[in-house]
Amino acid sequence: MPSRKFADGEVVMGRWPGSVLYYEVQVTSYDDVAHLYTVKYKDGTELALKESDIRSQSSFKHRKSQSSSSSPSRRSSSRSRSRSRSPGRPAKGRRRSASQSRELKDDKKKTIQETSLALPVLVSFKPSENNTKRYNGEPESTEKNDTSCIILEQKLKPDLEIKRVLEQYSLRSRKDDKKKEEIYSEKKTFVAVKPIEKAPTKTKELEFGGRIGTFMMIFFLPATVLYLLLMCKQDDPSLLNVPPLPALESLWDGRVFGVFLLWFLLQAVFYLLPIGKVVEGLPLSNGRKLQYRINGFYAFILTAAVIGVLLYFQFELHYLYDHFMQFAVSAAAFSLALSVYLYVRSLKAPEEELAPGGNSGYFIYDFFTGHELNPRIGSFDLKYFCELRPGLMGWVVINLAMLLAEMKVHNLSVPSLSMILVNSFQLLYVVDALWNEEAVLTTMDITHDGFGFMLAFGDLVWVPFVYSLQAFYLVGHPTTITWPVAAAITVLNCIGYYIFRSANSQKNNFRRNPADPKLANLKFISTATGKGLLVTGWWGFVRHPNYLGDIIMALAWSLPCGFNHILPYFYVIYFICLLVHREARDEHHCKQKYGLAWERYCQLVPYRIFPYIY
Repeated sequence: MPSRKFADGEVVMGRWPGSVLYYEVQVTSYDDVAHLYTVKYKDGTELALKESDIRSQSSFKHRKSQSSSSSPSRRSSSRSRSRSRSPGRPAKGRRRSASQSRELKDDKKKTIQETSLALPVLVSFKPSENNTKRYNGEPESTEKNDTSCIILEQKLKPDLEIKRVLEQYSLRSRKDDKKKEEIYSEKKTFVAVKPIEKAPTKTKELEFGGRIGTFMMIFFLPATVLYLLLMCKQDDPSLLNVPPLPALESLWDGRVFGVFLLWFLLQAVFYLLPIGKVVEGLPLSNGRKLQYRINGFYAFILTAAVIGVLLYFQFELHYLYDHFMQFAVSAAAFSLALSVYLYVRSLKAPEEELAPGGNSGYFIYDFFTGHELNPRIGSFDLKYFCELRPGLMGWVVINLAMLLAEMKVHNLSVPSLSMILVNSFQLLYVVDALWNEEAVLTTMDITHDGFGFMLAFGDLVWVPFVYSLQAFYLVGHPTTITWPVAAAITVLNCIGYYIFRSANSQKNNFRRNPADPKLANLKFISTATGKGLLVTGWWGFVRHPNYLGDIIMALAWSLPCGFNHILPYFYVIYFICLLVHREARDEHHCKQKYGLAWERYCQLVPYRIFPYIY
């Protein structure tokens, strides 16, 4: 095993990936397994570099760079050395043989070609991301990350120097010169540039309590769902009244499991229909972009038509209520089997397709968080499908079944006002998610988390059976509210929805097109990645305004259930804990990604979710 050469905290010179340029960096850590150094540039950017890409500062001698305005005769006599020339050139005055000269010239050509092809990678940010200051039309009011601009300026400087070296050492024929000009023009227009492939690294920082925490959660999450559903079935669902455990044979029904499979396959068929536009997701670590078909809203319309046909033929939809516990167990069993399949197939997946947060090397942890980032069967993306289809639409169908069950159990001609509010609020939330389906492609679930037990159980079990807890509670514990109270709750939900939707739309529109005239009044901080961090609008109010809107809506969903028991408020309590934990994960990842720019953003926007509180 090779010994480590550079120590943590040591300041060295690191080669920028894909180029021959070295910059001053600081070693932060070393991976003994992958033999990679994690280094930090002055602008806060962190990269993993091989030992061969790092040199000590003493190996670099400072030379006075030659002016580009020097005459050809002066250049030929002084022979100043540029960064793009081969470091192996003999000292001045030494005679070379003809063979050595030819080899040196070939080395020069090769180095120049590699540099000219590598530079576009350094500067080929999208115009809409890198030149957002110019697009906004407010150069004076736009915040700017000075460090990132200096880095970009340093990366652009070798452009003229390469051109000079090509002119000075050109020994090709006119035909070769023509090819050279074509390559140079391709570099300028950013055509045919091979993206940088990051070396895969092991997950160093374990979340969710590490191996022990994830092992406990594999059992704790199903037990929580079972406990909540049993509590709702009791006449007195107080915390001190622990429900008795049901017989194991009563929790399983083959017919119920068959209905669940039929539902899952129906949604898969709708997902595969060639309707809706096809869009590209965010770039992966190897630069590749996956394609996704956006047809979730069409699938919802088709699902509503199927449910309407079943009701027309007098299908008893409250069958879901009568076998609710068995449906939850069936979904849990299916999600467990799916998680096992996902982990087994991930063992054969290429390194670049593994999830950055689920590649620890520990079986339990990777099984829970998800080892593979985007598992696909052909064009069928398993994670993206489960994110919005079976569970989210199942949530709406369950709510409708609870509404019909309430009318049947209590002999009502119309559902109660509380049940109508819960169904209406949550239906709006689901329809909004499906209408803005493309926005999910930028979420942490898609871009960072692998598809394992955590997301499989969450999408297929937790969302439909825990998020519908208020409707399930109202069937056995009817609550009467007045119209003024209902109006106040409706206003509260509308406020939460407005914050949630406008904040997300503001962020997504800025990511797509910073030049949009509607966003001209927004200020932002530029980052070394070429993206901007909004410091005005909703994102200048708090760092996660969409989370604030989510929590307000969650409270509005629980209020129609009254205040007799805390059980209907489990969702809002859980949601606050979830979003605070997710905000902490976001904070950690953004600090690593944006460096000093994120620290500046946190100074300008000090509150995370709740203004003046947290």
